[in-house]
Amino acid sequence: MELLQGMWTSMAFDNLYWGNFVMWTIALTFVYLAIKKGFEPLLLLPIAFGILLVNLPSEIMTPGEGLLWRFYHYGEEWAIIPPLIFLGIGAMTDFGPVIANPKTLLLGAGAQGGVYVTFFGALALGFDINQAAVIGIIGGADGPTTIFLASKLAPEMMGICAVAAYSYMALVPVIQPPVMKLLTTEAQRKIRMKSLRKVSKLEKIFFPIITVIVITLVVPDAAALMGMFCFGNLLRESGVVDRLSLTAQNELMNIVTIFLGISVGATMPAEVFLSPKVLGVFALGSIAFASATATGIGLAHLMNLFLKEKINPLIGAAGVSAVPMAARVAHKVGSEADKKNYLLMHAMGPNVAGVIGTAVAAGMFISVLK
Repeated sequence: MELLQGMWTSMAFDNLYWGNFVMWTIALTFVYLAIKKGFEPLLLLPIAFGILLVNLPSEIMTPGEGLLWRFYHYGEEWAIIPPLIFLGIGAMTDFGPVIANPKTLLLGAGAQGGVYVTFFGALALGFDINQAAVIGIIGGADGPTTIFLASKLAPEMMGICAVAAYSYMALVPVIQPPVMKLLTTEAQRKIRMKSLRKVSKLEKIFFPIITVIVITLVVPDAAALMGMFCFGNLLRESGVVDRLSLTAQNELMNIVTIFLGISVGATMPAEVFLSPKVLGVFALGSIAFASATATGIGLAHLMNLFLKEKINPLIGAAGVSAVPMAARVAHKVGSEADKKNYLLMHAMGPNVAGVIGTAVAAGMFISVLK
């Protein structure tokens, strides 16, 4: 009996409570959404397993000792992984549509209006100013930027806000179309835009260099994200370091994605996640995303008042950072109104600009609040 009692004592069953079971259910739901529904599986699946592991009675997140704590501490708290993600994104991004039509930079900036709407909404609901900034950045639909900002301003919000950001990124095809159709007429959705001019290789090489110089001088705290983003793009466009470019796009991106997802999930133990604030974060996240879509379309309408060659206001909705999903949604909604209207490359301009705009917004929050 003493032997059996000792064996039982060495087990972890006595340390379980109802919150663990709730979090297991949430983790398994995310596994289902990732595998069955295809909702951002590259990140949702590692996040789900991180949630499962941290809600098992173990020392896996014990400060200084636990395996996942080390992933989190060195990757997230030290803010190493998000810039590496931006390196990979930059290596996969074509700046051509932005260079060919610089006006789309304004649409990427306009969509950041949702960030600030939600920031003030979070303050009104009682979140402190740093937490409100992290919640607001969800409106940019940019998971790595959300994690980067949380690591600087509100580490306790990292897991919740990261899951919210990636959840809404996965739901772009669900959330955006109703807002887009509400704020545009069928005639506006049928507006055809001229084909983009061909961008020279020299332009593509100089664009990331000039961009990182200008943005770092204006918003120094955005240097880590924008520096890696533009460096990755220069690897791509230079044409002389294909091995480095492909590594940034594939092997490196895959490795850091694994560590990012599982360590983010590990920040969500039951005692943190199961609180009324979590529901508030997810509600504000939906408001952030919808308002970002709306402000992007609204700016497109405003620009059309002064432009001779009208732009299709749907591409304003692509100003969020969900690349390239938001651009595809804008194209899909436009093609529903006119099957011969090809908006994808036009929408990629504000989509890429949105990545820059969200990183700048995060840098501004850090410079003001840190």
